[in-house]
Amino acid sequence: MLLLAALVLLGYLIGSLSTAVLVGRLLGMADPRTQGSGNPGATNMLRLGGRKAGAVTLLGDMAKGVAAVLVAWALNAPPTVLALVGLAAFLGHLYPVFFGFRGGKGVATFLGVLLGLYWVVGLATVGTWLVMAAIFRISSLAALVAAVLAPLYFWWLHPEPAFIAVAAVMTALLFWRHRDNIRRLLGGTEGRIKLG
Repeated sequence: MLLLAALVLLGYLIGSLSTAVLVGRLLGMADPRTQGSGNPGATNMLRLGGRKAGAVTLLGDMAKGVAAVLVAWALNAPPTVLALVGLAAFLGHLYPVFFGFRGGKGVATFLGVLLGLYWVVGLATVGTWLVMAAIFRISSLAALVAAVLAPLYFWWLHPEPAFIAVAAVMTALLFWRHRDNIRRLLGGTEGRIKLG
């Protein structure tokens, strides 16, 4: 139980490292939580700081999810513990203790957790996001579709109950964090990805 608690806490602390805020500081930018959409995530950093800032933020947020789960894998943690550590990292990104519990929406960290739990499911979910983003040019829509499919990918490709359950919980939280985006999607006013 002590190891479980330590791993979950470590996962949460790793997730609490806000890549967007740290990258913003390194680049001399304003806090992304006060600019653009106000979300400290890759899409907002792309808008505010360009491709480099967006890419570094995306990779950093994904790495948090992967790293937290890989630490648990390295200690031969059982599937339930792996799932809880991944969820803790995800929650750390949403509610980071180091940044006043004001975090991002969690898409990249969600993808990182999936890659850490079972890389095939992670790649399938990343691929879904990329295809949806390429077709519709709407980041939130791509994220929501990919998130809905993630538990189904686990069920199909690696039917571990703990992994299916944690993917479903993270999907529900992603939808909650994207509630404003969902309203804009329904209203036809959601912003599109601009690469130029």
